[in-house]
Order: sequence, then C-alpha cells, then structure tokens
Amino acid sequence: MYSPGFKPRPYGTAVSVVNHYTGWASACSSHNVTVNGDRYRALITNFFIPELNNHDVQELWFQQDGATCHTARATIDLLKDTFGDRLISRFGPVNWPPRSCDLTPLDYFLWGYVKSLVYADKPQTLDHLEDNICRVIADIRPQMLQKVIENWTSRLYYIRASRDSHMPEIIFKM
Repeated sequence: MYSPGFKPRPYGTAVSVVNHYTGWASACSSHNVTVNGDRYRALITNFFIPELNNHDVQELWFQQDGATCHTARATIDLLKDTFGDRLISRFGPVNWPPRSCDLTPLDYFLWGYVKSLVYADKPQTLDHLEDNICRVIADIRPQMLQKVIENWTSRLYYIRASRDSHMPEIIFKM
C-alpha cells in the first residue's frame, strides 16, 4: 500500500537523447513493493520530469503501455498536464494499440536485451540482481539507442506503406 513517506530511490536510471529521440529507463528500489499508480506518479513527478528538465527536449512525446498503474485516472491526468496531446497511452489522447509489441522498443528490444545480460551470471541475491540491472542499464550507449530508433522508424514506415495491415512474421535486423 502507498504510504505518504514513500520515496522511491531510482537506480539504473538512464536518459539518452539521440537525434531528437529521448529514451528513459529506470529501475527503482525503495522497498520490495509492487508499483501502483501512486508510486508510478511519484517516480514520474520526482525523477522523470526533473531529469527531462536537465535536457534540451522540446515537444517530447511520452509513450507507455497499458499497465494499470500507468493508466489510472490520476496518472493519465498528470501525463496529460505534462505532455498535452503528446501522450501515447491507453486512455490518452493518442491510444496506443494493445499488444503492439512489434512497434514498442521496450518490448522488441529493451526487456529481452536487459534480461539476457542481467541473468547471464545467474544472480543469487536481490542485491546482486539490482547491481546487474544498474550495470546493464548504465552500459546502454547512444549508438545502440540510435540503431533501435532507426529500426523502430523502419517498422513504422513498413506499417504505413502496408496501409496499417498486420506485419508478417519478419525479422528486423538491429
């Protein structure tokens, strides 16, 4: 349950601006808790937005999946206040299609990449796991993000050229 004194401690936070695309990833450790709407909003308010203010990003679009903590009414209101019509989310101004993992860099790249490296040495403790997450996230370089963005752009162009039809089972090279 959310407590008023909850102060998430981010680790493994990375913000990278590559050719006008900003990628942000964060893992948090405060307590062994489930992320709910209050905790998610605290992370956005206390860490993400201040971090964005440290970078020269104008007209930033924010995209998220349909997780319940992401789509709580108060969360959507906060994100709309921050990003206006530049919010891609379930219940947002731009509704991101559900189960569109081929068009979501976090799904088709980040989670698999991070997981493969985080578990490579079979961490046996929570501290070891957290250390691995910090290291892997911190080691993601702008060049890698640039390739992910190029690949994502190719995917979007493919969908547009195919008149929004489903993507066939093809492999996009990274």
